[in-house]
Amino acid sequence: MEKALGALPVVASFCRRLDLQGIVDRACPVREVATLTHGQVIAALVANRLTSPTPLWRVEDWARAWAVEETLGISPDALNDDRIGRALDAIAPKLEQLVGSVGARAIAAFGLEVARLHWDMTSISLYGAYEEPEEGFIAPRFGHPKDRRPDLKQVQTGLAVTSDGGVPVFHRAYDGGAGEVAQVAGAMRALGKLAGERRFLLVGDSKLVSYANLRDIMAAKVDFIAPASKTYVPAEVLAALDVQAAAPVDYVAERDQGKPLAQRGSYRVLEDTMTLAGKRKRDPVLHLRRVFVWSSARADAAATARAKKLDRARDDLERLTRGLGSRHYPDAAAVQARLSAIARSRRVAALLRAEVGTDQAGKPTLAWWFDQAALAAEQATDGWYALLTNLDPAQADAAQVLARYKGQEVVERRYGAFKGPLAVAPMFLQSNRRIQALVTVICLALLVFCLVERQVRRAIAPAVRLHGLYAGQPAKPTGRLIFQSLGHLRLIPASGHDPPIIPQPPPLQARLLQLLDVDPTQPPLTIRRPMDTNGFNAPRPLMCEEPG
Repeated sequence: MEKALGALPVVASFCRRLDLQGIVDRACPVREVATLTHGQVIAALVANRLTSPTPLWRVEDWARAWAVEETLGISPDALNDDRIGRALDAIAPKLEQLVGSVGARAIAAFGLEVARLHWDMTSISLYGAYEEPEEGFIAPRFGHPKDRRPDLKQVQTGLAVTSDGGVPVFHRAYDGGAGEVAQVAGAMRALGKLAGERRFLLVGDSKLVSYANLRDIMAAKVDFIAPASKTYVPAEVLAALDVQAAAPVDYVAERDQGKPLAQRGSYRVLEDTMTLAGKRKRDPVLHLRRVFVWSSARADAAATARAKKLDRARDDLERLTRGLGSRHYPDAAAVQARLSAIARSRRVAALLRAEVGTDQAGKPTLAWWFDQAALAAEQATDGWYALLTNLDPAQADAAQVLARYKGQEVVERRYGAFKGPLAVAPMFLQSNRRIQALVTVICLALLVFCLVERQVRRAIAPAVRLHGLYAGQPAKPTGRLIFQSLGHLRLIPASGHDPPIIPQPPPLQARLLQLLDVDPTQPPLTIRRPMDTNGFNAPRPLMCEEPG
């Protein structure tokens, strides 16, 4: 009976290059009589997330169906729920040390460039009450979940990924109710340790911008780029800008690559300076560069969205007008209530003007219109947003600031993988200690996922597409497509004196293994076997079936 092999040899190879097992075992040693080390269990869980990301339950069944024993040297029976729980409990107090060590190892072993790092946070919803969380670990709480499940408690995760391949070299878990703005300084200090002597650029979203964050960032001699919210750059400032006075930028968005020139989005930039003061008199005043960016695609999207919301509001208002005096709107109070509901649900409160009254017969009346001055003021901001930075103008002009910020979408794509191929759906674990440890396991799996994608792309460069990845057509190698393609590999288990055999991989899978420098017949760990006549473990090497 065949076993699924899939990407297990690739995962094992990359975990070995990261020294994942060794880092965990040095931080969390076990007794010599233990069947498995904590490092082996964590490596197996990383492999599980990357090959079969189903709910973390009965992992031993997955290990029996997959070639875990042949590639990782782990007996499936050893991966019972109790053993996995003990491994998660063991690593939970050491997560900061493990994350830093694995991140540093990834930078050194894979030559990652960390001069620019992109930071963002997301939420993970949880099933369960968690009324008495264990002290010292993240606390599940109600918050503002990204999946719009306010009925569930959540925890949060922050990721810092490199601009070089979008590799997550650092992550940290936070309480479910923690404000994103307040978490930046601590993460920035950890990233500074990871970058070492190198001065790095931290790129984030608008949550990065607060006086305390920017003060700490600049005091640590870290460069940053982040968009400013309306709190710091009001709409009136954007509305006063002149598109024609802005300088065109030679930048093409990735989504526009290959489109005719006339269909591509265009960008323009203006620059000035601004100051940011603290609440206390002794707080130093921060002097920042402010780069105004105008995007034609963003302007078109804003105009389209506004037209749709106005049309929907107009339909609702006309329906209300036709129903005046009916049992639904018998008086002015009912009309006013419905009017407020329309303004709120259609998001036109700033534009809608209305007069509600009563005629001589006691029937409610309504006159409504959209304020053209308010509409023009809103239209004037279309396409504009502001970036704040402390980069030296000699190091990056306004156009270069925009280009460096545009890499921020890479961290958002990684969260797509985090909740997609790795299947981080609402989860249930009884202990917040184990939740925090499992978040790290998933982030380590994401690290391997991204390193695999990066290596394949670098190996085929300057080409950007690989034949056969998607429905027989050339496609850009993504982690999802690579792992899906490798998922077809199988293994014939050992029988009698015959060793395990891997049927000859198809051309695409063989090509991917070659690009990843992985020989599936050479697992990094020796399979545990009964003692031979000399008292030594007798290994059973894998073999690859010859073609034809």
